[in-house]
Amino acid sequence: MPTLPLTLAVITHNEAACIARCLDSVPFAAEKLVVDSGSDDDTVAIAQAHGARVVHQDWLGFGAQRNFASGLCSHDWILVLDADECLSPELAAELERKLPALMAGDAPAAWLRRRTIYMGRPMRWYRPNVGEKLARLYHRGRACWSDARVHESLRFEGSAPVFDAPFDHANNPTLVHKQLKVLRYAELKCRDWRDKGKPARMWQAPFVYLLAFLKDYVFRLAMLDGWRGFVIAQTAASYALYKRMRYYEMVRNPASVAEAADALEKHRIDR
Repeated sequence: MPTLPLTLAVITHNEAACIARCLDSVPFAAEKLVVDSGSDDDTVAIAQAHGARVVHQDWLGFGAQRNFASGLCSHDWILVLDADECLSPELAAELERKLPALMAGDAPAAWLRRRTIYMGRPMRWYRPNVGEKLARLYHRGRACWSDARVHESLRFEGSAPVFDAPFDHANNPTLVHKQLKVLRYAELKCRDWRDKGKPARMWQAPFVYLLAFLKDYVFRLAMLDGWRGFVIAQTAASYALYKRMRYYEMVRNPASVAEAADALEKHRIDR
């Protein structure tokens, strides 16, 4: 397949199980770049075997790590995927057809639709997991990532086209993986809140849990996906509650920041 002047950029840490699938799903990228934050499994060797240039960078937070990767790309147009994501054959074909015209224009970015695989099969109704729009394709001179430690977003001005076919996200192989990720993401989010001086309002906690559950289970249609939908809504609500409890602890006991970091490292929660 002919290549296009585009870099696929992936940030990794211990992604040996899925990095090959991710890289191989973008056969038209002239460059594949992996920025690894210290994997001690076979991530680096597998990425190199599948055509990627691998650069080590200690973890900076999601937004900063993505911006660091952008600065290393050989091409201005960049496609960003997480290691547990991959292009569907339909999206790969659509991108191959439409990218030349996009790259010749002045658009800052493009929206891709993500389809989530959860508990072994795609979600059918839960709105964030069915056709979720994410800005993952961009010109680095016209767009950049926010500096958030977690839940980063691509910032750009102007309109951006939307591609039709989805890319796939193998979301958390097990609930164990999900709970470990909840701890990691909550810790990063709480540090952002601390840096901004956000007040700890524990009185909101019960309402946050209830509203988060109702939002996902009812208004985002998780209930139509059966028990899998219930699990997703409950997990999301628990995450919303846990963040506030953890932040309250962080404010009341600042020493807990370092203690938690040690605990996360000892239990090898990937960064």
